[in-house]
Amino acid sequence: MDAGLIGLGKMGKGIARNLLRGGHGLTVYNRTTERAEALRGDGARVARSVVEACGSGVVMTMVADDVALESVVYGEKGILASLPAGGVHISLSTISVALSDRLAADHGRARQEYVAAPVFGRPEAAASATLIVVAAGPAASIERAKPLFASMGSRLVVFGEKPSLANVVKLCGNFLFVCVIETLAETFAFARKSGVDPAVLHDFLTSTMLNTPIYKMYGSMITQDKYEPAGFETRLGFKDVRLVLQAAESAAVPMPVASVIHDRLVTAIARGNAEKDWSVLGRIAAEDAGLPPIK
Repeated sequence: MDAGLIGLGKMGKGIARNLLRGGHGLTVYNRTTERAEALRGDGARVARSVVEACGSGVVMTMVADDVALESVVYGEKGILASLPAGGVHISLSTISVALSDRLAADHGRARQEYVAAPVFGRPEAAASATLIVVAAGPAASIERAKPLFASMGSRLVVFGEKPSLANVVKLCGNFLFVCVIETLAETFAFARKSGVDPAVLHDFLTSTMLNTPIYKMYGSMITQDKYEPAGFETRLGFKDVRLVLQAAESAAVPMPVASVIHDRLVTAIARGNAEKDWSVLGRIAAEDAGLPPIK
């Protein structure tokens, strides 16, 4: 299947390589040309513009946030102006519910299709094609995109024909992840200051009632005080919690825990941790408890 992919950061690069391994014809575009050129040896066609990336009539975007997505969708040479009638834009990014609704409406007016398909998984999952794809949009367009989803992920879950439903699901998932991180951070700070070895506590918890990958992975990072290289940067986690609060406010849903975590992430960023993994909340909790760094 021929498609374009715009955005070749930590996630996009892995997705691109797996699409190429899956036998798809792929045209890639990135503002930093070197990232696109690095995929030429894998068989990718390198686009010089967004317009060229839309040439097949199917284009995927994997960019950092609303601003980045708006910059490639709108304008004289953006996706909206470049996709033919009947073309499909598949957004793999974590974006706001409001922008997703706007994209659906704008693509519809242009007689184009829009599918929201944010993914769950860190860069290593993108590299190993084990992402979980959460999709919503026109049924025929999702069916058309299934070969692409199969090459990048291990599971596809469809939530309906309104695209922004997939964005709600993605924000729900990321909110739960950061709640786990914050509760682990506070728990291990309490344990350390009380004289309990947090590594032993972590092993106990994750071998009994909390025997799940997320508790094992984030708990290990916190007990080792190891937040680099970042699988998911704190600045991006902060962006996602802001999106949760924005969508919740629009839906008149109080989320007091999200507000607390928003402020914890502000603290983490203020202390110079924007580029570290968002599990650095473990260090913030320890510092607030007056604990020295883990050696």
